[in-house]
Parts: sequence; C-alpha cells; structure tokens
Amino acid sequence: MKLDNIPMTEHPHFKGGEGSLRARMYVDDLNRILPHAVLAPGATIGWHVHDAGSEIVYILSGHGKALYDDTEERLGPGDCHYCPKGHGHSLINDGEEDLVIFAVVPNQ
Repeated sequence: MKLDNIPMTEHPHFKGGEGSLRARMYVDDLNRILPHAVLAPGATIGWHVHDAGSEIVYILSGHGKALYDDTEERLGPGDCHYCPKGHGHSLINDGEEDLVIFAVVPNQ
C-alpha cells in the first residue's frame, strides 16, 4: 500500500465527535485501515461501540486520550490503544499539536 496513492479526506464530526478527522483510508472486504489520520487540537472521534470487530490505534505523534468503557487512557507517540469487540471508546486530542494515528479496524 503506497500512502501517497490514498487521498486525504475530511470527515466532519466523525462518529459524532467535535471538529474533523482528516484521514487516508483504505477499505477492503476484511479491514478498514487508516495509515495516516489526523485530529487537530480540540478535535475528537465520538464515542462508539465496536459491535462487529475490534480496533487498534497506534499513536504516531501528538498527545491525547482514549475514553475506553469507564476508563481514561493517556496516549502519546509509540502508544497503542486497543478496543476489543463489544466495547466502546472515543479518541480526544487534548494536546497542543495534531494527534496523528495509524488505525486498523477489522471487518468481521
């Protein structure tokens, strides 16, 4: 997969969140892959439950937090957040720079 071949698209209020998610997104029959997704400071991915599968989020740069079930998880470069099937989460950029992530959502 060549990153430059995937267009960057804007997703306002992604999953009901604040601001916009800018992302390069690849989708096939098995996965949704976001090899490069950006939340600006103050932007969020809204709370959602993974009924059909899980999600893996790897932080490339920036700082923020994941709200996961009833916990809060601080995230920074090199951290990985995992939301298993049947659980809910949200991602929040509460830092002062862009929060850049790599995410994989298996379609099961």
